[in-house]
Amino acid sequence: MTTTRTAPRLMALGAALVLFAAACNNAGTATTAPTGAAGGGGWTPDATLLAAAKGEGGLTTIALPKAGWCNYGEMMSTFTTKTGIAINDLNPDGSSQQEIDAIKANKDNKGPQAPDVIDVGLGFGPPAIADKILAPYKVSTWASIPDAAKDKDGYWYGDYFGVLAFETNTDVQKSVPADWKDLLDPKYKGQVALTGNPVKSNQAISGVWAAAFANGGGADKVQPGLDFFKKLNDAGNFVPVIGSKATVAAGETPVRITWTYNALGDKDALAGKTNITVSVPATGRFGGMYIQAISAYAPHPNAAKLWMEWLYSDEGQNVWLKGYCNPIRYDDMVARNAIPADLKAKLPDTKGAFLPTLDQITAATSAIAAGWPTTVGVVVPDK
Repeated sequence: MTTTRTAPRLMALGAALVLFAAACNNAGTATTAPTGAAGGGGWTPDATLLAAAKGEGGLTTIALPKAGWCNYGEMMSTFTTKTGIAINDLNPDGSSQQEIDAIKANKDNKGPQAPDVIDVGLGFGPPAIADKILAPYKVSTWASIPDAAKDKDGYWYGDYFGVLAFETNTDVQKSVPADWKDLLDPKYKGQVALTGNPVKSNQAISGVWAAAFANGGGADKVQPGLDFFKKLNDAGNFVPVIGSKATVAAGETPVRITWTYNALGDKDALAGKTNITVSVPATGRFGGMYIQAISAYAPHPNAAKLWMEWLYSDEGQNVWLKGYCNPIRYDDMVARNAIPADLKAKLPDTKGAFLPTLDQITAATSAIAAGWPTTVGVVVPDK
């Protein structure tokens, strides 16, 4: 069943984030936000930055689904309402790798296919810095972002995190899996999907890694996760498609492995149409942080900075929280009583979830992406 607690945390963020490795040492000077741009309560855009951003004519984001992922629909629509800047969102269901690829493919393109900003898994940050495709920028609320959740020079900064869960369409599958081993039961034949391509998607790679923890592996031992998915595929239980709200609702993938915030967002969105139950596995609890960054080739650099100011304001952070995502500035906002009690109470119980370090993520991402074709041997086509 869905587990929700009234305690104010998904987990102690301050304690959790010390598990993340400090950011890589990188040269460069970040642009600093205008004084007074920080949002306490309702966000008011800095007038100078707003004027510069509006003069650029728009903002291009990428891979931000308007429904089911961290309440991005409200995040984008509110930004446009507050600033008058329209958002062009590319490839809403794209993967982290596709976001990086889009920057590289559009270095010399200032048209609508060039993203200004990205939201990717933590492991994609250091390579993007090494490839010199990110522009440093420090938002006005920079000091309240934990040090372990940001690059010291401002090339990337954590935005939110969640924990992997099982999202089950109980109209199709009455038996809700309580742990990873349950997915091997014949009753789940042709029903279980990852949310992404496990060679490219941070979320899918994290799903394989989480299964490793539940099957004798760990932070630096991912092969058991690949072996588990081979068993799942050999049993006919794994469905080689990218699971989504639509595939779950249609019964194409009655069980999908996804972040808590995606699953709970789907539960809300499908209420009255499809019965969804969200369960956090008893073992192999695995958390993942995503990061924001600005493209070094952004066609709308000031609009990109304004977007970051909105995301990291108190109001923007609470928009993410409404979508069941644990925002990175949570501790600071709790200390200032800036989070409504009802939002705190909606967070699921994910006690004991493992949050990997940056070095562990980099190594595991490489190992799983390389090992999936040889161990599991099934292709999950990109959308």
